[in-house]
Order: sequence, then C-alpha cells, then structure tokens
Amino acid sequence: MLARLVKQRLRPYLPYVLALTAFQLVSVIAQLYLPNLNADILDVGVITGNTGYIWHTGGWMLLITAFQICAAVGAAYMGARIAMGVGRDLRGAIFAKVGSFSAREVNHFGAPSLITRSTNDVQQVQMVVLMGCTLMISAPIMMCGGVVMALKEDVGLSWLMVLAVVVLGTVISLIVRKMVPGFRLMQKRIDLVNRVMREHLSGVRVIRAFVREPYERERFTRVNNSLTDVAIRVGALMMTMFPSVFLVMNASTVAIWWFGSHQIDQGSVQIGSLTAYMTYLIQILMSVMMATFMFMMIPRAAVASERITEVLDTEPSVAPPKTPLRPSRLRGVVELQDVSMEYPGADAPVLKGVSLRAEPGQTVAIVGSTGSGKTTLISLIARLFDTTAGTLKVDGIDIHDLDPDQLWGHIGIVPQKAYLFSGTVASNLRYGNPNATDDQLWAALDVAQARDFVEHMDGGLDADISQGGTNVSGGQRQRLCIARALVARPTIYLFDDSFSALDLATDRRLRAALAPHVTQATVFVVAQRISTIITADQIVVLDDGAVMGIGTHDELLLNCEAYQEIVASQLGGEDAA
Repeated sequence: MLARLVKQRLRPYLPYVLALTAFQLVSVIAQLYLPNLNADILDVGVITGNTGYIWHTGGWMLLITAFQICAAVGAAYMGARIAMGVGRDLRGAIFAKVGSFSAREVNHFGAPSLITRSTNDVQQVQMVVLMGCTLMISAPIMMCGGVVMALKEDVGLSWLMVLAVVVLGTVISLIVRKMVPGFRLMQKRIDLVNRVMREHLSGVRVIRAFVREPYERERFTRVNNSLTDVAIRVGALMMTMFPSVFLVMNASTVAIWWFGSHQIDQGSVQIGSLTAYMTYLIQILMSVMMATFMFMMIPRAAVASERITEVLDTEPSVAPPKTPLRPSRLRGVVELQDVSMEYPGADAPVLKGVSLRAEPGQTVAIVGSTGSGKTTLISLIARLFDTTAGTLKVDGIDIHDLDPDQLWGHIGIVPQKAYLFSGTVASNLRYGNPNATDDQLWAALDVAQARDFVEHMDGGLDADISQGGTNVSGGQRQRLCIARALVARPTIYLFDDSFSALDLATDRRLRAALAPHVTQATVFVVAQRISTIITADQIVVLDDGAVMGIGTHDELLLNCEAYQEIVASQLGGEDAA
C-alpha cells in the first residue's frame, strides 16, 4: 500500500528524482574513493617519507571532498523539495476527497480520524519519502560500492563483512516485525485522543454547567495513558535498534584489527590497505544503519498509507452523474414521489413513502416530533444524502441527473446548527455570492433582523467573527446564517429549524420581512413552533418518517390528529406570549 501510494505521488517529480539520483551517485562515489587515496598516502607517502606525494594526494582529497559536499547539498535540497511536494499533494488530495463526501462518508470516518489522516498520517508518509530520498537511494549504492572496494583491498577478511551484515540485518528485521502492530495501534489511539479532545472543546459549556470537569479529566487521562503506553512499548523497541547497530559495528572493528594485525605481521597486507578496508566496512555498516532509520519509519508510514488510501479510494455515495444535465436556470419546482430513505445498517427507514410538490412562491412547512425525519427530508432536497427509493425531481428533472454544483448553486440552506466561518461579517455573508455589494449585505441583514447588532459591532461589516461564530450569541448566529442565504439569492430556500433561537417578536418580524423577499422562490421551513409556520401554503406533518397529513393550518386542524396534538401542546404557551 505504501509503495503504491508513494509511486503514484512521485510521478510528477520524476525529473527531481533523476537529479537527486545523480547527486547521490556523485556523493557516494566521492566517499568511496577517499579511503583509497588515504591508503595510498599511508602506504606510499608516509611509510616511504614521500612528502610531495602526500601533498599531491591530499590536494586531490580536498578537491574530491568539495565535490562530495556540493553533491550532498544538492541531493538534500532535491529530497526536501520532493518530500514536501508529496506531502502538499497528499493533503490537497485528502481535502478535495473529503469535500466530495456526503454526510454518510463523513460520519463513517469521523471528524477526528479525518483530521488525523490529513495531518499526522500524511506527515508519516512525507517523512518516509524524505528519508528515502536522502538515505535509501545512497544506501544501496554505498553498500554495493563498499563491498567492491573492500574486496579490492583484501579478500581474506570478506567473511567478517558478510557475517556483520547478516547479523545486523537479522536483528533489525526481528525488531521491525514487532513494531508494525504497535504503530497500527498507536494511530488508532491518536484518533481516540483527538475525538475526546474535540468533544471536550465542543461541549465545554455543558461540562462546566454540570460540573463534570473531574470526569472529563479522568476520561482524557485514560485515553492519553493508553496512547502513552503504546508509544513507550514501540519506543523501547525502536531504541534497541541503535545499540544493536553500534554493537555490531564496534565488534566488527575489533575483529578487523585483530585478524588484520596478524596479516600485517605476516606481510600479506599493508597497514594502509587494512585501514581502507576498515573504513569501507564501516561505510557498509553505516549504509545498513541508514536503512535502519527507514525500517524504523516504514512500519508507521505503512499504517498511515493504508488509512490515507482508505479515504482516497472511498467513492462518495452522492456522486455526479456521468452525463449531468446543466439547465441554465432552475425555477425551483420540487417534487417528491414516494420517496424513502434508509441509513446503512438501520432497522427501519427514516422516511417512508413521502410524496409532495412545491412550486415557486410557495412556503412548505415541515413539522413533527423529534426523530420524525424532518432534517433528513431537507437533506434529501439539498442532496446531502441520496434517496434509497422513490423519485425526487427539481423542475421535472431527476435530482440524480442534475449536476450537483448546478443544484447546490440554486439552493440556500440554513442548517439546524448555525455555523459561521472565521473571518468577518462581510466574508461570511458573501460566502454564497462573492460579488455582493455592501448595500446588498445590509439589505439582507435588514430582512434577517440583524442590522442593529451588526452596526453596534466594532467594525460593522468588517467586524471579526471567530471560528464557528462563537463570539456572537446563538440568535445572532442564526440571523447571520439567514442573511448569508438571502445574499446568495437562490431559487430554493431550506430553513432547517432556523428560527428556534429567536424570540417570538423577532421571529414574527423576520418572517414578515422575508415574505416579499422570497416571492419567486420555493421555501421549505422546518420548525417546532406553530406560530412560525401557521401561514405556510402547505404544512407537512411527519411522524416516524411517514406523512400523516398535508394541507394548510386550518385544513390540518380539521382532519389531522397528529397536527391537532402539536397545536394543543403549544397553545397555552403561545397565548401567554
């Protein structure tokens, strides 16, 4: 999985890879040639007292070292550029893929896991690419070249070289096999820590209101300790690699001097050749150690690549058709014919056999008890989910045949949970219409009953809005979201319980100002309060996913028992208001 992912992402950087290989080749050849020159200085220059030869050969060593340094710098630059580019491309690909997901896929992976995959997991792959560019290309060249040069100096000690490499490779492979399951478990524990942290930050007010700080601290301590335990176990295994490498290297050095000293004493090997041989053996073992760094990172990166590939290979359930229809404009006629919706693995459908028709200029209200399918119905119209049965049409065109961007461009949705982006009031209002003028923004704020508090904010339209809109109240956040939808001027408005945070007086003024603004659009309103939808052209009553009645307020009071119960439960409270 890791090899496939890296190979695919390295294709755009093939010229840089070739340049990197050339730099690494020059650098390694220079490193391999230097011990040979050093041996000549000892055997020819020092022993014979030839000072001129020492100066001449030393000058060549300095020149070769300069070339080696320049090549190493060039290789490091190319490797960093390739690795950072791959990381950037992976993050971009994950972000784009998640942007195409429907709510079903997002819920399947979970926000904490998606965040971890686009940050920590990408970083693991990026580091493997960087280490691979700087180490894994040079290590095989160094190993093969070192073997050739070492055998050139002395064949009799080759058994030491083979033994050292075999022992070191065996020890590393055993350690790596034990590390892989630990790295896989570590990534899952990181997801869990992220999830608990997100829940804590999102629900901090609830935690404080119910004095649950000690419980939350204990809960975070448990998941944090579980991650720490796994990290310690993996870290302990990882740390055994370095002593193993240095133990083999030092033992090999001692063995070379022990056996090589006998050969020097016998006159079969010169001291310079033995010094060069030892240098080449150390270079070979250093290349094995460099590969060790890769072995330390590959297991974790392999797990990360599996998680990244899982996201990239997931096909969104809401996908554009192969030959999408792109009408120049949608009028906003919405028709549902026996529509049903069932979540994967659910025991029963959320919506069953829903049929209705809404035309421009009409307001369709959707009421019902909690869990009756109101938000799901709105999500189907916006095609955040796809129907599992029946037909949903817009302007007579099946919604599955429409270009999703074309559809979404004609829909203005105000979600149940109002959300604002970090920026300013103006940047949030222009989210659906970047070319909107300040006058258009103020007009939308007037309709949404938001002008007064925006004028009193420091900067007005340029006032800062924090992430999620947490620096404004819930009612102000809802009114700004309504204004944002109005600025976009869509042909279909979807208000998903968007007036619940408003008091009755503000709700009444907003609906009165909204009515002339949406005369050419189709409006769907999900509401809890009867006063919000009493003037709707159609009221759809849902109960357990089924339509219990469709009609005006007066008609439903006469022939819909479920609607009568809703009205009766709110009558006293609304009269008092």
